[in-house]
Amino acid sequence: MQEKKPWTWNGFVGLLALLLIDIAGAWIMVQTESPVIGVILAIISVTLLSGLTIVQPNQAMVVTFFGSYAGTIRQSGIWMTTPFSVRKKVSLRVRNFNSTRLKVNDIDGNPIEIAAVVVFRVVDSAKATFDVDNYEQFVEIQSETALRHVAGKYPYDMFDEQGYSLRGNSDEVAAQLARELQDRLSVAGVEVMEARLTHLAYSTEIASAMLQRQQAAAIIAARSKIVEGAVGMVQLAISQLQAEGVIELDEERKAAMINNLLVAIVSDRSASPVINTGSLY
Repeated sequence: MQEKKPWTWNGFVGLLALLLIDIAGAWIMVQTESPVIGVILAIISVTLLSGLTIVQPNQAMVVTFFGSYAGTIRQSGIWMTTPFSVRKKVSLRVRNFNSTRLKVNDIDGNPIEIAAVVVFRVVDSAKATFDVDNYEQFVEIQSETALRHVAGKYPYDMFDEQGYSLRGNSDEVAAQLARELQDRLSVAGVEVMEARLTHLAYSTEIASAMLQRQQAAAIIAARSKIVEGAVGMVQLAISQLQAEGVIELDEERKAAMINNLLVAIVSDRSASPVINTGSLY
């Protein structure tokens, strides 16, 4: 069902018309002996008065007439619409939904805790009223369902630094969550403005083991950088010594120098120099 505009009339003009009808009815009843015309005018006044409605800013008024959808009033103010119609308020304001912390499994089967905030608003009041039973509850359930589905498509972390992960690519995951939510909530006339993860952590039963794994990965990555830098420094030192002719190094002396430099650079502790007064051979 698509939203449409109902028949409306300016409410202030309608109130003025009702006032004139009441004055005319009272005058006729006083001036004539027959009150029939006055009663008819009073009935007309009450009938028109039943169509008077007030619409607040950022609010829509869905109008139904004997079970049929008549339209939606979006413009704020006082309006005269179809008499004896039923009118339901629908908020058009931007709202937030904070999901509870959900316990799900990522694509690797690791149990994780995840939560998100969804910013949304109603853009089609007819769909929000008639196509779903309760659009607010529908948003909550579909948001948690989409969050579970998206969390199951990615690993919590990528230790080989290839592909997307929940922790390392939060913007991409949030964009994917927003797209999936929009596909799910379009049937309810709801626009998803933003979706962001607010909580992400390993479950308590594996948090300690995963922390050790992350620490080991960080240590290995740091060691790799240190070794890479040390090799470059050693190559630079030997090249400069040979280029400037400071010392002639055969393969055995070169290997000894490389070993000493690597130990001094890569070691966790400060190197203690040992003075060799003899010959290498």
